Amino acid sequence: MPWSPSNVEERFDRLESLDAIRQLAAKYCVALDMRDLDALCGLFPEDVRVSRNERGRRALKIWFDQTLREQFSGTAHVTGNHIIEFEDPNRARGLVYSRNEHETGDEWVIMTMIYWDGYERIDGRWLFRRRLPLYWYATDLNRPPIGANKIRWPDREPYEGGYPGFFPSWERFWSEAYEADCDVPAPAQMDGFLERIGPDDGSVSVRVR
Repeated sequence: MPWSPSNVEERFDRLESLDAIRQLAAKYCVALDMRDLDALCGLFPEDVRVSRNERGRRALKIWFDQTLREQFSGTAHVTGNHIIEFEDPNRARGLVYSRNEHETGDEWVIMTMIYWDGYERIDGRWLFRRRLPLYWYATDLNRPPIGANKIRWPDREPYEGGYPGFFPSWERFWSEAYEADCDVPAPAQMDGFLERIGPDDGSVSVRVR
């Protein structure tokens, strides 16, 4: 059930939290691109889930270290549209676009993606509880990814990146049964937009990228 502030103090807290969460996404980009893994892992809670069997910032730091050294010489991440909705004063969900560039070997791979986020305020600080990456495409700068399987990294077979099939509306739009000439439901209430367009969170795995 979305959280609706009921007084001035709660509304002010909501505004401060919105800004803190937007800053959180920006800090993630800078820390990742500058390879400050301590700062990066500090954006997640101490018990962050890294894999099925591993949790914690130390395990997360090792994962980032291995991934960045194996795949990328340099990166630049730029965030765009950012929707944030609150479940209660200390928990929120978000969707944020990210446009990325990667130097990998002798190729320059560009990418467009979104993150499906979960945020939690712990000891007064907003942190990432979840970052689910959903990729639209990745390809060499000079090779537009036309057609299916838009994730195209050097020396790998092309594959789908979960974007936009993550959202139920995509399949409905392209189905033969889709009909545009019908009533439009009432707009989503405050903090209800992502709940309406996204999948049931119970089906979302916890992943960090």
